[in-house]
Amino acid sequence: MTKTALILGSSGKIGKHSAVAFAQAGYEVRRHDRKSGNLMRDAEGATVIVNGWNPPGYHDWASLVPEMTEQVIAAARVSGATVILPGNVYNMDAEGGEWSERTVHRPPTKKGTIRENMDRAYEASGVQTIVLRAGNFIDPDGQDDVMSLLFLRSLKKNKLTLTGDPTALQAYCYVPDWARAAVGLAEKKESLAKFEDVPFPGHAFTAEELEARLEKELGHPLKTTNFPWGLFVALSPFWELAREMLEMRYLFSLSHSLSGEKLARLLPDFQVTPLDEVIRASLRAVAGR
Repeated sequence: MTKTALILGSSGKIGKHSAVAFAQAGYEVRRHDRKSGNLMRDAEGATVIVNGWNPPGYHDWASLVPEMTEQVIAAARVSGATVILPGNVYNMDAEGGEWSERTVHRPPTKKGTIRENMDRAYEASGVQTIVLRAGNFIDPDGQDDVMSLLFLRSLKKNKLTLTGDPTALQAYCYVPDWARAAVGLAEKKESLAKFEDVPFPGHAFTAEELEARLEKELGHPLKTTNFPWGLFVALSPFWELAREMLEMRYLFSLSHSLSGEKLARLLPDFQVTPLDEVIRASLRAVAGR
């Protein structure tokens, strides 16, 4: 029997890498075009729906995220598909530490509350849902990821951009690894609960550790510079993206990581891409621009 994966947001980093991973695993892959496609029709016969939808630039999350959630739940109900979501750490509290599926969610921001409400809507829907929860995404193609947009934005000037406390531990996720884990969980869906919250441990490192690894790869020292948060403050009354990024600024100084215990239990043979390879991929992406 042919297994079918419907990819939402197929031009984004989650969608692109998920399409590759599911195709390599033998799935028929469908890519939904939100502008011209019919979601209900595209979902017919789907085994899995990978929800890579996300309003770009944090635009109008309060309206768009619930609207998208309703649409995906409706499509999954009709098709009987399992929904796989790229969860994030916005739902968690502002105290940091190692977060697991047992951590009580206390989102300290508006966007965190929106994401928490989204998760709860899926949980209440009766649709089988897997939230594969990750930290900062790193894309080897450099598509709107934390490396290209933030840390390596001035690398051609031999500068590493610091976004917060350089000693704060941060959780990171290499997108191709997330996609492979999503396939692995989809293959086990029959043995999973209706709603599963699965932390994706990925890699955890500080900006100081990143600087040392980058300097080793490049063969020369880097200067550090601070992200222009002051400019974002000044522009925030007029620029939506600046306002929304400022709300999440706290995360860059909050030491945190994600537990790997549950994923290791569900996918005992799963291995992430070594961090040095991840960093080399980011360097190639930035150099190619």
